[in-house]
Amino acid sequence: MIYVHQRRHAQRAHGFTMIELMVAMLLGLIVIGGVISVFLAGQQTYRANEALGDVENSSRAAFEMMTRDLRDVGFTGCDNTTGRIANVLNSNTTLWYANWSVPLQGYDDATTDPALSSFTAGTTGAPLKGTSSVRVLGTIPSDVSVGSASGSPTSFNINAASTQLAAGDIIMVCDFDHATLMQVTSYSGTSVGFATGTTPTPGNCSSGLGYPTICTSTGNAYTFLPNARVNVMTAVDWYIGKNAANTYSLFRLPVTYSAAGVSVATPQEMVRNVSNMQIKYLQSSGALFNSATTVGGNWVAVNAAQVTLTVNSTYVRASVNNTALTRSFTYTATMRNRVL
Repeated sequence: MIYVHQRRHAQRAHGFTMIELMVAMLLGLIVIGGVISVFLAGQQTYRANEALGDVENSSRAAFEMMTRDLRDVGFTGCDNTTGRIANVLNSNTTLWYANWSVPLQGYDDATTDPALSSFTAGTTGAPLKGTSSVRVLGTIPSDVSVGSASGSPTSFNINAASTQLAAGDIIMVCDFDHATLMQVTSYSGTSVGFATGTTPTPGNCSSGLGYPTICTSTGNAYTFLPNARVNVMTAVDWYIGKNAANTYSLFRLPVTYSAAGVSVATPQEMVRNVSNMQIKYLQSSGALFNSATTVGGNWVAVNAAQVTLTVNSTYVRASVNNTALTRSFTYTATMRNRVL
């Protein structure tokens, strides 16, 4: 008898060697690093796109509001081809908001703009040196027109009571013959008074509303006929100034009125994180946009403005070097009342 002896061999234990484990860990780290890199790149792209959308929206809003004023420079609401505009406001050649003969004027350095001289450097609303500013005069239509004759040399009636008029307002009344700029000294119901004096500020030098202006108590007498248009004057100054967050914004300084006087010290912050504004102007006889200094005193010939704004993103780590995204945008606005 033959005996067959079967030998049982113990199974060998299977596993990773140290080298295999280290290689696997290295490959895993490479994959994880790649995933993290893609995630960070995607996150940075998202931040950059958000910042780009932010600055584009800010520039769009800034241009929309600013160019609305620029387009309406010198708007009277009547036929402006004759140039017959009387101005009975006191100091109408020295106060910027009363000088209708220069409804547009720019400055290459906003700190030299007389309209901004009341602001202390470094305070909220103070202009930024080296940036442009521009001041604009125009009118907006009211909801009333001249009504029946009042029988008074210092007042006229309107066709209905209005919530748009108040004592202290500077208004322009115009008909087929001419337009007259004056200040409302009293308002009640449908009666608009324009007596002479210095209260409210600046007041009227004459109650005569005729053209040309004669600054005496009765002046050049004229009675506007029923349905003559009544518009409210707007006077604003656009500039770059310091905001409450210690950065810079695009500001609009409007002239506000009251029965006691005129206030121009309340700037409105329109768009935040605008760090620069440069404005150039085109004259009717030229082909190039020039600085305010080059325009000199010939502002009546300016019929277009080219505005360049530098806008920063709200998020300060939007760029690859962890700073705010900065872009410059340029827009050209035509003065519609000066283009025939």
